[in-house]
Amino acid sequence: MKYITIPPPPHLKPYVRFFWALEYYLAADEPNYIYRSVADSCAEIIFHYKGAFDILTDNGVEKSWRSGFHFQSAQYNRFITSENFGIFGAYIYPYAVPALFGLPADEGSNQMLDLKTFLGNTAHELEERIMLAADNHQRAVILSNFIERRLQNIRIKDEGAIASVHHVIHSGQNHTVAQLADRYNLSVRQFDRKFKQYAGFSPKLYLRITRLHEALQQYGSSKSLTQIALDCGYYDQSHFIHDVKAFTGYHPGYYF
Repeated sequence: MKYITIPPPPHLKPYVRFFWALEYYLAADEPNYIYRSVADSCAEIIFHYKGAFDILTDNGVEKSWRSGFHFQSAQYNRFITSENFGIFGAYIYPYAVPALFGLPADEGSNQMLDLKTFLGNTAHELEERIMLAADNHQRAVILSNFIERRLQNIRIKDEGAIASVHHVIHSGQNHTVAQLADRYNLSVRQFDRKFKQYAGFSPKLYLRITRLHEALQQYGSSKSLTQIALDCGYYDQSHFIHDVKAFTGYHPGYYF
């Protein structure tokens, strides 16, 4: 398996965390490959330039799109392919969705939409250029140019709400909703409403998702799972187990 990340141009860093690509070739005795995505505080624009995945559900298999948006999610999803595959994507902040596309972040939450449904006629040209690109670095340039054009006419509103989402993602700190509201000089009710527009979820749920990712990042250190749970602000191990199962589909003992 080959996984790479590509940093965005400096002027796009407020919106794009990074570009990424994943390639995999099935072994001769490997009939399929199953990928599980976990709950995530950020969104992705995704292109399958080689092979295709279907969605695994409790009722069977559903066809998925070739190019589309995987919005910020509070749930895990499973995908399956029986082909060699190559995927290119842009990992974007949730507030980039309203900035780039005029859609409140909470209207996309937990959804996976194909590119044409979301972008209309613009989708075909963008998809074709990404698919025909020589390599993933060229794909990053193409998608950067597309994002840059979308940003030309935007006016940033609610900078405090956007800053709060960015802070929650990157601070690695435990916060209460009241502390965050006070930090940005808003009442809890005002903060909850504005935060949801740009993060896609209520502050309480979003904090749970980012806390889980902080725990995932700490795994592999010398800390025990119990210590990781405590350091990340879980009241006890049962709360930690509950969130890991809800957001990944696995018990911590299996996932880690």
